[in-house]
Amino acid sequence: MELKICHLYPDVLNHSGDAGNISCLRLRLEKRGIDVQLKKLPLGSSESLLEYDLVFIGGGQQLGQQAMIEDLRRGRAEDIRTAIEEGLVFLCIGGGMEMLGKYTEDTDGRRTDFVGAIDMYTVENKQRLTGDYIFNVEGIGSVVAFENHSGRTYLGDGVEAMGKIEVGKGNNGEDGTEGLRYKNVFGSYGHGPLLPKNPALCDHILKTALERKYGPVELDILDDSLETQAHDFICKRLRG
Repeated sequence: MELKICHLYPDVLNHSGDAGNISCLRLRLEKRGIDVQLKKLPLGSSESLLEYDLVFIGGGQQLGQQAMIEDLRRGRAEDIRTAIEEGLVFLCIGGGMEMLGKYTEDTDGRRTDFVGAIDMYTVENKQRLTGDYIFNVEGIGSVVAFENHSGRTYLGDGVEAMGKIEVGKGNNGEDGTEGLRYKNVFGSYGHGPLLPKNPALCDHILKTALERKYGPVELDILDDSLETQAHDFICKRLRG
């Protein structure tokens, strides 16, 4: 088996260690003897996302930069919308998640239209939501990460949260939601990076991508003792 992974916009959406998610995905595949092809698609690239099995988009502070907006309008936004509706698996963190929504609104009320692939929007706030946090995902359990965002994201019709907040703020600090699930899109505000301390979530994403390509798949069990220790340490500290 083989999985083709794309890192979209690594030149502008890649901070807070988010690229570590790619390393985690790759390592857990290679440990199981599954081949991995990885390609970075920066601003200006034209290759279709439908050539891949899994797309990663990291977080960043540069959603509003004109170069990225122009790149989306040249065809990348339509490519993303098509890939999502075709069921391609996405993992999107922070700004990469916000980008998939209808628009972001800054603190002066100015709106910037984005991809519009998912019914959601983000409103910037002068107060940032920061700190380690815990959210619970159905079928997986507790997930730990670090949030650091000024955006307040609100989900629309047909869009589910990835999880429910146990400790922390999540999407907007109001409704107890964290991240999103739409078709095969996984979105989260979790930096850190997200996946290394949450192997069950990582494997769920990998299984989703592999089964889309090959049908039913059973993943070999890996030794996750170190990952589990890191996860449990954060949970114990936050739960007090």
